[in-house]
Amino acid sequence: MASTARRVLVCNCEKSMSVDGAAIGRALGGEALPVHTHLCRSGIAAFETALASGDELIVACTQESPLFAEIAEEQERSVARFFNIREAAGWTADGRSVAPKMAALAAVAAVEGKPARLRTFESDGLCLLVGKGQAALDAAQLLNRDLSVTLLLADADDVILPEMLDFPIFKGKVTAANGTLGRFEVTVDDYAAMLPSSRGAPQFAMPRNGAKSTCSVIVDISGEIPLFARPEGRDGYVRADPRDPAAVMRAIFEASAFEGEFEKPIYVTYDASICAHERSRKTGCTKCIDVCPPGAITPAGDEVLIDTAICGGCGNCAAHCPTGAVSYTYPQRSQIVEQVQTLASTFLGEGGTEPVLLVHDERHGKEMINAMARLGRGLPVNVLPLPQHSTTGVGHDLMVAALGAGFRSIVILVDPRRSDETVAMREEIALVDALLSGLGHAAGRVAIIEERDPDAVEGILYDKLMAPEIARGTISARGSKRDVARTGIQQLADAGTPKGELIALPASAPYGTIHVDKNACTLCMACVSACPVDALRANPDKPQLRFVESACVQCGICSATCPENAITLEARYNVSPEVIRPVTLNEDEPAECIRCGTPFVARGMLERVSKTLAGKHWMFQTEERKQLLRMCDSCRLEALSADGGDPFAIAHRSRPRTTEDYINAEKKGLTVEDFFSDD
Repeated sequence: MASTARRVLVCNCEKSMSVDGAAIGRALGGEALPVHTHLCRSGIAAFETALASGDELIVACTQESPLFAEIAEEQERSVARFFNIREAAGWTADGRSVAPKMAALAAVAAVEGKPARLRTFESDGLCLLVGKGQAALDAAQLLNRDLSVTLLLADADDVILPEMLDFPIFKGKVTAANGTLGRFEVTVDDYAAMLPSSRGAPQFAMPRNGAKSTCSVIVDISGEIPLFARPEGRDGYVRADPRDPAAVMRAIFEASAFEGEFEKPIYVTYDASICAHERSRKTGCTKCIDVCPPGAITPAGDEVLIDTAICGGCGNCAAHCPTGAVSYTYPQRSQIVEQVQTLASTFLGEGGTEPVLLVHDERHGKEMINAMARLGRGLPVNVLPLPQHSTTGVGHDLMVAALGAGFRSIVILVDPRRSDETVAMREEIALVDALLSGLGHAAGRVAIIEERDPDAVEGILYDKLMAPEIARGTISARGSKRDVARTGIQQLADAGTPKGELIALPASAPYGTIHVDKNACTLCMACVSACPVDALRANPDKPQLRFVESACVQCGICSATCPENAITLEARYNVSPEVIRPVTLNEDEPAECIRCGTPFVARGMLERVSKTLAGKHWMFQTEERKQLLRMCDSCRLEALSADGGDPFAIAHRSRPRTTEDYINAEKKGLTVEDFFSDD
């Protein structure tokens, strides 16, 4: 082993697959690993010995991970990680060697990652159960054993009340809900309490609309549309189809555990300093807000506000953010890129060919892979799985890094129930296709599979056509999202034959230039002060508008801010190295003050202002006053003072009124106001 502090245990699972200990050991930088046959049963002593060594332990088995974890806990130790080489690699009908793939999976399991920060929630167990009829009452009685239940019935016609009722029953319909585990807020219409004297069907009195309440848990078996846009990602909200008794029981079982203190990862971080959302009430980028399924991101002035309690970690915001202001931390970008590059380099280094990256989630993806391995042909040998918390967090930065690392193509396995969450990812794929085409490579290398049928997924993976390899290297995963992405794109450019320096991109792309109408632009520099990424710059020595294309994120704030409507945007990618250098978009000769000769404004702007104000505004009616427009600030004040007009007169305090003023005004037969106006 490369390090005595780390030990990997592998097993051929009762010889149901071939495991090459030498290849795996070589991939980890050490000697051949012993291959166990029955590590979880007759060979458990080897596991206990490894635990006792104090080394960091990585076990190539996920099925028996609960058993291994229990034994480790008894010895007051822990297993660092578990990874799967059986369903993911060994159980396959593909006749090619699985050794390179197993070695790659082991190497990725050894990649260290920084854990995400955690947020703590507290739930007091107050539960609102929303449903209809006797089925809802029965569910409430079961759930009330563990939680403090309130039953809200939309329909109570077939309810038979029990002799003893130990939870309250109300009638009504939830019209609005927000919040998350421990702090839900609901609004109910037609809200009414059940009369305790109800004899047959429940009777309710004095219904009202707009009733509001709070709870810690919501169980929804109403059969109506979900109370939240993304119900699967809302902690504390459990939903089931009332026509499916098994689903209702699962919901009750899941909800019954929601009392006490809980921890949840903080999936994303936010850097307001590079956010391109808004400047001075001019809205630019809204991508993170637009693609957030649960509505966890809301505008907050020039910034956005991310409610980490509601965030379900889909990653859409981070994948689509043009600046990297929103960044995924579960895991971090650098760790994902390192995992992808380790997979490719190890697989290819051990003799693997035509690698395909399969990105899947922890639930749907693993279910599909398990079903294919047990009931079908299993994964092809060249398809390397990369499990993620969510597949929709894959952005173009990771895609170009994977293609540059040696992967021929990328397949993203998405749960069809979340197909509406793939909008951002599809735009990222369209961006990668445009880049590939412009750089002289075959496009269509990134595909989405939305299937719940393992046979269909298996068929697509085995029939997947392999495109030629683009590159086989690594890039640095450090720095901002744009740094990583541009480095990856440059790697693809170096390996290709670009059709030109300028590549047309989809309108949603975060790369591009701006065009300035020189006839309309007055060089007021409002766009410079508004630009959130310093792509637009002023020249302190002369009236000049400069632009750095590599910094532009196409947020559009400059266009929205420009008072002359002189700016338009063009999405494109500039391959030229000159893209990092400032270019001049517009310039003018400076106008000099007619009194002191100091340059103080662009000549074009002065002419525009003079044309608009001279002779038209009450302050600039005479020739002397018109000349004020052609003076610098200091000379303008001096001229006003010399003309008898004190520019600071408005700051002088009015003379206080005295009793003598009132007496004198009365003597003259004037009001005090008239007396003062004559004074």
